[in-house]
Parts: sequence; structure tokens; C-alpha cells
Amino acid sequence: MDTASEIQTQIERAEAQIRELREKLLSQKTEERRAAIAEVKKLIKTHALSAADVGLSSGRSKKAKAGSSPKLGVKVAPKYRDPATGNTWTGRGKTPNWLVAKLAAGQSKDDFAV
Repeated sequence: MDTASEIQTQIERAEAQIRELREKLLSQKTEERRAAIAEVKKLIKTHALSAADVGLSSGRSKKAKAGSSPKLGVKVAPKYRDPATGNTWTGRGKTPNWLVAKLAAGQSKDDFAV
């Protein structure tokens, strides 16, 4: 029966072998990748291809934007204005401090509607 230290030594040897194999595979993949890139560059140059010719775009594709809101970044007109300072609020997001203070003083949002 193996002792704990013998088993630990076997584990360490196996881990070292795993590291060596991973490094070997990584270097092989790196070389394959370099060869593929060189071939692609050669074909692009030979046939005078652009990114659009091969279906690539410089920006984000429509599929990448599919999850985002169509109104993302759209400006919204202010709904509330503080007549004393001219500060405004669209009614979206956190209520601004100036309006919180006015509401706490007993005024209503309707008093500041634009």
C-alpha cells in the first residue's frame, strides 16, 4: 500500500506531465495559427480582397446589437424644471436632489412640470 507521500509524488509527476503536454499542444496550435494567418494574408493580397468582400465589417454586426434597445442613446425632452435654477429632469432614472428637496418641502411634481 502506498503512503501519502508516495501518492503526493505521483500526483506531482502527473501534473508535470500535464503541463508539458499542454505547452506542447499550445506551441503546435500557435504554429498552425501563424501558418493559417500567413496563407490568408497571401490570398487577400493576391485577390485584392477587402473585409467586406469576405463578409467582415469594421463595426459591430446587427446580430451583436440584437440584444440592445432600439432607443438606446435617444435624447428625451425634460418633463420637470426648477424655475429658480433652471435645472431639468426627464423623469427617468434617479430623482435629482433639487426635486427631492422640493418634494420634501411639500411641493408636488406637477408644480415643476414643463
